Amino acid sequence: MTLQHPADRGGGGRGRFERFAESVSTLTSSPAFFGFCLALVSFTVAVHIAGIATEWLLLAGDSMTAVTLLLLALLKNSELRAERAIQRKLDAIAAALLEAQEGEPGKAHENLRNVIRMEEEI
Repeated sequence: MTLQHPADRGGGGRGRFERFAESVSTLTSSPAFFGFCLALVSFTVAVHIAGIATEWLLLAGDSMTAVTLLLLALLKNSELRAERAIQRKLDAIAAALLEAQEGEPGKAHENLRNVIRMEEEI
């Protein structure tokens, strides 16, 4: 386990968690997941209205809490990766513009080429 920012971990590819987070992000933006969430909320409301046993109320509440916490962690991971990718691209553009102004394209231009494709790595 690492405490580094997802964009700073380096390496040639993404780790298992990054791939998993991207897959789940794709799933959670689908109509099927919305239907699942709607069913879960409906189940919780139905259990409360029907006055069913306390165990079912706890199950419904715990299920909603678990889904919420998992989605929060995945959303934050996705947000951090996107934020860092944008910042690195802006830094590379600024450095390349400074080099172009000085008249000598160099390392900043190469870095700009690499950063433009960074979302494939992150």
